[in-house]
Amino acid sequence: MKKLLFLLLFTAVTFAQNANRNYLSHTWKNNLLEVKTSDGTYRIKPYSNKIVETSFVPNGEVFNPNSHAVIKTPEKVNPSVSKTATSISLVTNNITVVINKAPFRITYSNQGKVLLSEKTGYIKKDSTEILQFNLDNSEMLFGGGARALGMNRRGNRLALYNRAHYGYETRAELMNFCIPLVLSSKMYAVHFDNGAIGHLDLDSKKNNTLEYETISGRKTYQIIVGDTWEDLVANYTDLTGKQPMPARWTLGNFSSRFGYHTQEEVEKTINRFQTDGIPVDAIILDLYWFGKEVKGTMGNLDWDKDQFPNPEKMIADLKAKGVKTVLITEPFILTTSSKWQEAANQKVLVTDKSGKPATWDFYFGNTGVVDIFKPEGNQWFWNVYKRLINQGVGGMWGDLGEPEVFPSKVVTAAGKADEVHNIYGHHWAKLIADGYKKDFPNQRPFILMRAGYSGSQRFGMMPWSGDVSRSWGGLQSQMEIALQMGMQGMAYMHSDLGGFAGDYFDNELYLRWLQYGVFNPIFRPHAQEDVASEVAYKDVHTKAKAKKAVELRYQLLPYNYTLAFENNQKGTPLMRPLFFEEPSNEKLLNEKESYFWGDAFLIKPITKAGVTSTEVYFPKSNNWFDFYSGKKYAAGSTETVAVAETSIPTFVRGGSFVPMIETIQNTSKYSLDNFNLHFYFDDSVKTSSGKLYNDNGETPQAFEKGQFEILNFNSNNNGNTLVLKLTANTGKNYTPTDKNVTIVVHNIKAKRTFINGQETIFKTNNESLFLPVTWKKGTSPEIKIEY
Repeated sequence: MKKLLFLLLFTAVTFAQNANRNYLSHTWKNNLLEVKTSDGTYRIKPYSNKIVETSFVPNGEVFNPNSHAVIKTPEKVNPSVSKTATSISLVTNNITVVINKAPFRITYSNQGKVLLSEKTGYIKKDSTEILQFNLDNSEMLFGGGARALGMNRRGNRLALYNRAHYGYETRAELMNFCIPLVLSSKMYAVHFDNGAIGHLDLDSKKNNTLEYETISGRKTYQIIVGDTWEDLVANYTDLTGKQPMPARWTLGNFSSRFGYHTQEEVEKTINRFQTDGIPVDAIILDLYWFGKEVKGTMGNLDWDKDQFPNPEKMIADLKAKGVKTVLITEPFILTTSSKWQEAANQKVLVTDKSGKPATWDFYFGNTGVVDIFKPEGNQWFWNVYKRLINQGVGGMWGDLGEPEVFPSKVVTAAGKADEVHNIYGHHWAKLIADGYKKDFPNQRPFILMRAGYSGSQRFGMMPWSGDVSRSWGGLQSQMEIALQMGMQGMAYMHSDLGGFAGDYFDNELYLRWLQYGVFNPIFRPHAQEDVASEVAYKDVHTKAKAKKAVELRYQLLPYNYTLAFENNQKGTPLMRPLFFEEPSNEKLLNEKESYFWGDAFLIKPITKAGVTSTEVYFPKSNNWFDFYSGKKYAAGSTETVAVAETSIPTFVRGGSFVPMIETIQNTSKYSLDNFNLHFYFDDSVKTSSGKLYNDNGETPQAFEKGQFEILNFNSNNNGNTLVLKLTANTGKNYTPTDKNVTIVVHNIKAKRTFINGQETIFKTNNESLFLPVTWKKGTSPEIKIEY
């Protein structure tokens, strides 16, 4: 400890903080270290051994305890606080905070490793306030929300102002979803806990400086550390909230476009999916459900009965087929809409400084916005949703929630427009999530939105990457956006499969995007209607290939639903960067195409036309097997692999268990009474494990209510015998069933097989073994394979 303190003090002297800031006194009481200085007070509070929060309150200001992001209650970690003649230190099991008195300086370290330190710390400018930190010259930086900049975002000055970038391709410096969070390759994160607009400067001046600049609000940040990348993300999502389990149907295929004009068109589209045997779970209705024209009708928030004469019957008929109806909504209430006068009379709209409803022009017409920060506005908007849900609507799409156009002159119940701009979508999602909990407590909401804030995942928000160009350039940016957002808690970030903006017609692009979408959190083709986005409307050859992708998506439902459970419990992203496993491999820190899909799969999307081969790095943790051919690739190798038209390069980790089902028309037919359990045998793997999470796919907090089962799979290999054990962990309020499991062991030449000690007949095909097992509830089958 003495050596560490000396290092931190030496560092503090080397990089002196604001020369005008002088230490005056400090107190340690009720888990709060207060350090008074000549220009304000620092409040330093541990949330856990791996999370410490620091706030600076300038003289003349009062500390604001309200966070839009943080929901964690500080743990009892019993940190030690000590002082010397020159410093004060606060030490948890992981994080050490050292405050050097003169010159004044705050430094953060993790188990002896210096992470970062305040440079000048707090600076007041004419119109903005700044928090400034030192970086070392080697660390790479991630975060800042959804952007296309390359994985390492160091060197950029990022605006924190949610704004759509229509038709973007390979570079998008500012997009719909900004998050004031920076993650470092040194495996720490710093989250700036303030919702007002501003900037995040990731060393754009090349002087080893991290800078957060804002127009107003809290000068609060949290330092978060982790032992691994998964641990770091888990700690951040402990702080800001875990994503609830999605309804199982949301992992299926969506029929979506801009847009379906009539009830007849909706019904015809779903009939076409079902006639062609293409799985589909939901249909999404864009603007035309409330108006015949794109302009002038936004804010009606009710059915256009000329075009949709009997929406309740339409929704009920679709539901009978296992298909949910999802509706677009926006917070904009046009002055020409049928709801304008009602909204104005009930005073549920944002206002100008005189208190009158504020209006302005944008693409769709002259408009105001619902003041969701005002209790009356919040309730008014929820009543719209409540009415639609009672009609049978299965999910909600919230569009333009940046808000897309939100003039600075606007006043809300929570502050001026620029103070709440970035948290509007966040609180909009909260409005819907809270409403479901109160009025529909037995339903899991589906909330599709493109704008939010730190912690929006806890409301069940499913973010998408905005109006991406329908082009190869548009596809090329999608892996980076999804991977970065997964690291920032938003694990369901996805794209309009096939691309949205423009009329570019390219079936190869469409198929490559859908093949990537199979290994995406949400599988939702969507586009402007110039070129059909739905698989069912493609030409016969494209449709056949696209159908294979949709079918594989459904076959993987047990595996994917288990990934959703892991995310719900630990915050672990579904899509994971390769450096999660090799954090010291600098080459992987910039890898933005290949990624892990859960723990078992390695995916390499194809993002250029005419590709027949591509180079793939196989992480050194395991050997890997081609999902389609079974070919083995050595751990740590880089190989050129052939690329087929019908799939993208997909590999499975040696020793993995992958539960799958046969294709179903939609998730209303989902069952684990019969399923296939694939095991990828690798003689170098002596033991491994896997699991399958199951519940009814609908009940909120089914796991916490004991309404679940977890099927556990374990392997043990001694060099000539492979033993697989199946066990179940059943919740106290869950009734298990018998299951017929087909065990499929890949890459093995079996001599004899035994089930629970009894020798049994097996089938083989291309070095894969097929073994049917009847798994009676309450039992633990053991399969032994001699090879």
